[in-house]
Parts: sequence; structure tokens; C-alpha cells
Amino acid sequence: MNLISNIGRFLFAIPMVIFGVFHFVNTRTLQNVVPSFIPGQTFWVYLTGAALMAAGISILIKKQVQLISLLLALMLLVFALFVHLPLALNGDQLASSSLLKDIALAGGALVLGNYFKNN
Repeated sequence: MNLISNIGRFLFAIPMVIFGVFHFVNTRTLQNVVPSFIPGQTFWVYLTGAALMAAGISILIKKQVQLISLLLALMLLVFALFVHLPLALNGDQLASSSLLKDIALAGGALVLGNYFKNN
């Protein structure tokens, strides 16, 4: 893996770890983002935080990157569709930004996973 690929991998993985930490630091705020039809908002905030941190760490240490990247992309797309899209459709500009961010990150995760499929 060349230097540019390693830099890209780190630039992708480190924010995932930080986003995960944010789920534990800002649990009360993020509970309000979990759709009301889903019970156990606190549980889901903690679970997604742990998943984001685990994905970031896995990518950093290059363990199961193809599988982890696919699962991360799936999780990010679920966030986009069920958390951000409904709010964005109601005119929430922050939700629109988060929708686009999560879609872009999911795309990046798929590209990263495909790269590791071939390496």
C-alpha cells in the first residue's frame, strides 16, 4: 500500500473513531436524533458509538477492512435514510448536511472495502 493510500485510510478511519467518542460524550443530545418509533434510544446511541469506534480502529490496524467497510457503509446508509432524510425533507438544513455527509462516507467506505478486496 503506498503512502497516499495510507494517508487516505487514516483520514477516513480517525474521524470514525472520533464520531464514536462523540456518541458517548453527547449521548443526551444524540438520543433526540434516534427516531421515536425505535425504543431504547440510549442503547442505540451507545451501540452506534461503539460500532463507529470499532470500525475506525479496525481500518487503522487493517483487520477485516473489507467486511468492516461494508458494514460501516450499511450503517451510514441506515443513518442517512432513517435519521437524516426525514428531517431533511422537513427543511432541516443541518440534517441535509448530515444526510449528504453520511452518503459520502458510505461511498468512501465501499471504495475502501473494495480496495482491500484486491490487496
